[in-house]
Amino acid sequence: MSDWMPIVEIRILEGRSDADKEALIQNVTLAVGESLNVPVERVRVLIQELPHKHWAVGGQTMDKLRR
Repeated sequence: MSDWMPIVEIRILEGRSDADKEALIQNVTLAVGESLNVPVERVRVLIQELPHKHWAVGGQTMDKLRR
């Protein structure tokens, strides 16, 4: 068993439900634990939510594109 702690950082656009984010954390944790052969208790998953006004496509923020 490894004594290191994998840390996964995920960036998503704001607006997902808490249930969706929890499911994402669970799925990523299981995948990383299995892939790297470490106990899931050692896996850390960090989610950063980006506001729609802080993300753009073709020079237009997602905030403006969604209108």
